[in-house]
Amino acid sequence: MSKLKKLVEQFLNQPPEVRFEDVLYILTAFGFEEKRSKGSHHSFRDSAGRTITVPKKGGQKVKGVYVQQIVELLNLEEWSDENTESEEQAD
Repeated sequence: MSKLKKLVEQFLNQPPEVRFEDVLYILTAFGFEEKRSKGSHHSFRDSAGRTITVPKKGGQKVKGVYVQQIVELLNLEEWSDENTESEEQAD
Protein backbone atom coordinates (compact mmCIF):
# COMPACT_ATOMS: atom_id res chain seq x y z
CA MET A 1 0.00 0.00 0.00
CA SER A 2 1.41 3.37 -0.99
CA LYS A 3 2.12 6.14 1.50
CA LEU A 4 -0.49 8.34 -0.20
CA LYS A 5 -3.16 5.65 0.06
CA LYS A 6 -2.36 5.15 3.76
CA LEU A 7 -2.60 8.89 4.42
CA VAL A 8 -5.91 9.18 2.56
CA GLU A 9 -7.31 6.37 4.71
CA GLN A 10 -5.97 8.07 7.85
CA PHE A 11 -7.61 11.37 6.88
CA LEU A 12 -10.92 9.63 6.13
CA ASN A 13 -10.90 7.97 9.56
CA GLN A 14 -11.28 11.52 10.87
CA PRO A 15 -8.54 11.58 13.45
CA PRO A 16 -8.67 14.49 15.85
CA GLU A 17 -5.19 15.55 14.73
CA VAL A 18 -2.52 14.67 12.15
CA ARG A 19 1.10 15.68 11.67
CA PHE A 20 1.80 18.80 9.58
CA GLU A 21 4.26 16.75 7.50
CA ASP A 22 1.38 14.43 6.50
CA VAL A 23 -0.77 17.42 5.52
CA LEU A 24 2.11 18.79 3.44
CA TYR A 25 2.64 15.41 1.76
CA ILE A 26 -1.00 14.88 0.82
CA LEU A 27 -1.51 18.43 -0.44
CA THR A 28 1.65 18.21 -2.55
CA ALA A 29 0.55 14.84 -3.94
CA PHE A 30 -2.70 16.44 -5.09
CA GLY A 31 -0.92 19.28 -6.89
CA PHE A 32 -0.90 21.98 -4.22
CA GLU A 33 2.10 24.23 -3.63
CA GLU A 34 2.86 26.29 -0.58
CA LYS A 35 2.40 29.88 -1.71
CA ARG A 36 2.81 31.76 1.52
CA SER A 37 3.81 31.30 5.11
CA LYS A 38 2.98 34.08 7.54
CA GLY A 39 3.67 33.29 11.15
CA SER A 40 2.16 29.92 11.92
CA HIS A 41 -0.20 29.91 8.91
CA HIS A 42 0.78 28.16 5.69
CA SER A 43 -1.27 28.87 2.56
CA PHE A 44 -1.45 26.36 -0.28
CA ARG A 45 -2.87 26.73 -3.80
CA ASP A 46 -3.29 24.39 -6.76
CA SER A 47 -3.31 25.14 -10.50
CA ALA A 48 -7.12 25.41 -10.47
CA GLY A 49 -6.89 28.25 -7.93
CA ARG A 50 -8.25 26.29 -4.95
CA THR A 51 -6.66 27.44 -1.69
CA ILE A 52 -6.41 26.26 1.87
CA THR A 53 -4.62 27.70 4.89
CA VAL A 54 -3.30 25.35 7.56
CA PRO A 55 -1.73 26.48 10.85
CA LYS A 56 1.48 24.90 12.10
CA LYS A 57 2.37 25.75 15.67
CA GLY A 58 5.64 24.33 16.88
CA GLY A 59 5.46 20.58 17.31
CA GLN A 60 1.68 20.53 17.61
CA LYS A 61 -0.43 18.50 15.24
CA VAL A 62 -2.93 19.92 12.76
CA LYS A 63 -6.40 19.95 14.31
CA GLY A 64 -9.27 17.83 13.02
CA VAL A 65 -11.24 20.77 11.65
CA TYR A 66 -8.45 21.38 9.11
CA VAL A 67 -8.22 17.67 8.32
CA GLN A 68 -11.95 17.72 7.49
CA GLN A 69 -11.48 20.78 5.26
CA ILE A 70 -8.74 18.93 3.36
CA VAL A 71 -10.95 15.84 2.97
CA GLU A 72 -13.71 18.00 1.48
CA LEU A 73 -11.38 20.11 -0.69
CA LEU A 74 -9.66 17.07 -2.20
CA ASN A 75 -12.87 15.01 -2.33
CA LEU A 76 -11.00 12.16 -0.65
CA GLU A 77 -14.14 10.10 -0.06
CA GLU A 78 -14.31 9.41 -3.80
CA TRP A 79 -10.57 9.18 -4.39
CA SER A 80 -8.85 5.96 -5.39
CA ASP A 81 -5.17 5.32 -5.97
CA GLU A 82 -5.78 4.22 -9.57
CA ASN A 83 -7.48 7.41 -10.81
CA THR A 84 -5.15 10.05 -9.38
CA GLU A 85 -3.36 10.64 -12.68
CA SER A 86 -6.56 10.82 -14.76
CA GLU A 87 -8.14 13.31 -12.35
CA GLU A 88 -5.05 15.54 -12.45
CA GLN A 89 -5.13 15.57 -16.24
CA ALA A 90 -8.87 16.37 -16.28
CA ASP A 91 -8.37 19.42 -14.02
